[in-house]
Amino acid sequence: PKGLTVAISKPYGSPEITKDGYKVMKSIKPEEPLAAAIASIITQSASQCNDKVGDGTTTCSILTAKVIEEVAKAKAAGADIVSIKNGILKAKEAVLTALMSMRREVEEEEIAQVATISANGDRNIGTKIAQCVKEVGRDGVITVEESKGFKDLEVEKTDGMQFDRGYLSPYFVTNAEKMLVEFENPYIFLTEKKINVVQHILPILENVARSGRPLLIIA
Repeated sequence: PKGLTVAISKPYGSPEITKDGYKVMKSIKPEEPLAAAIASIITQSASQCNDKVGDGTTTCSILTAKVIEEVAKAKAAGADIVSIKNGILKAKEAVLTALMSMRREVEEEEIAQVATISANGDRNIGTKIAQCVKEVGRDGVITVEESKGFKDLEVEKTDGMQFDRGYLSPYFVTNAEKMLVEFENPYIFLTEKKINVVQHILPILENVARSGRPLLIIA
């Protein structure tokens, strides 16, 4: 609640004004090797907090720095590193258990407050984000895009799933008038790998061809 705004200088342009702990940590580049290593650990911790939670990176950075400080004290007092590690893991479990017992459902107004703080006090943005969270639910996805016109802040809801890219080639088009690919009851093949050689998926293609149904590949 008493966090301060930080100005981060840049090689070009105006300084960036932020309260985000992760951004601040990324900007810190100590020359001394030990300090640089510690800063890197704290930055990694803040990054994981940002990815998993999206908030609280300043608190996370402070806690991580304190853990490093206490580990250094314990090591200097003669404690072995394995015992320190085991102690940290036990403490982690105790803290997580305590936090789980205190958890409760977050109210929309509380979400708006957190979003407002992250938006540097812009209440309008905070309220809109809280409305989005309530609308899409816990498993929904919220994306932010810059307006291409002169419109004020607006919210657009899309049901189902959206991809940033469409079909790979116009040769896949089934509706030439609308330039759309429309399938009815297709097989869906999902893969994280890049398909460079058709032989890699040839057995799948052969089975689909025999079925007479279309195939949608998401890669």
